[in-house]
Amino acid sequence: MWFNNQQYNKLVWKNESRNDTLKQILLNDMGISLRLLYSLKKDKQIFVNKKFYKMHELVNIGDIIEINLPYEANEYDAEDMDIKLLYEDADLMVVEKEPFVVVHPTKGHQSGTLANGLIKLFKDKSINSKIRFVNRLDRDTSGILIVAKNSYCHSILTKDDAMHEMGKKYYAVVSGHLEKESGVIDLPIDKSEDGIRRMVSEKGQRAVTRYKVIDKLKQATLLEISLETGRTHQIRVHFSHIGHPLVGDELYGGDMSLLNRQALHCFELGFYSPRKSEIIYIKSELPHDMRELVKELTPTY
Repeated sequence: MWFNNQQYNKLVWKNESRNDTLKQILLNDMGISLRLLYSLKKDKQIFVNKKFYKMHELVNIGDIIEINLPYEANEYDAEDMDIKLLYEDADLMVVEKEPFVVVHPTKGHQSGTLANGLIKLFKDKSINSKIRFVNRLDRDTSGILIVAKNSYCHSILTKDDAMHEMGKKYYAVVSGHLEKESGVIDLPIDKSEDGIRRMVSEKGQRAVTRYKVIDKLKQATLLEISLETGRTHQIRVHFSHIGHPLVGDELYGGDMSLLNRQALHCFELGFYSPRKSEIIYIKSELPHDMRELVKELTPTY
């Protein structure tokens, strides 16, 4: 059982399940990854009842396990940035990414990224930890992102994300009108020869996209989309393949006359809060440019 500890770099757990070795409690009850376990073991940062314990030693029911997570330095520069914070607890932050913002520094974008702004925010909040994104969004896609404050939270939530246990929902404006009010696109996706685009291919990995029509617009449709898999560019590839590319998606044949980026926004995300032991759902409103797009394309009768 987790104690209500609000320190991002300290985990406190009361063993209430059974008598077992420290290693088994850490792995099976607390969900500590093997990688983190070995790091903590090496640094001697795991204690039981205030005493240093070895992995093979017995932990009894009622014992208190304390873990001190290491302080970490970020390798990139901190930059002032207006970041919209949607949710925060001891382990994570949920923020809203604006369109045209790169998530993490790359060779071509060493500054001006969301990570640069978060480093400054971490410093302001005295959080000495690396920036770890749990999910990612393309540069021109807007919406919800989770940022872990420590390696433990990141390992738990990325495992959930990889297993598709997070509930993600998107709004998208696609060209044309779909035949059905709702449906499932189940088509495998693979890399194209140029290495940038993705394409539907029998050689690819399975990709499943669910959608339902929210509003029929002028020669376009507002959709709510959920993913059962998380392939790169999955939504963009699937709707382009069936003849309904996202408005503004130049890479996949979308109409660029109405919007200068793909009309795609992650508006809802559900995730498991490790120390609260509950599912939390965060929602985000449709951004200004997509609201204006929908307004412009709404039929007038």
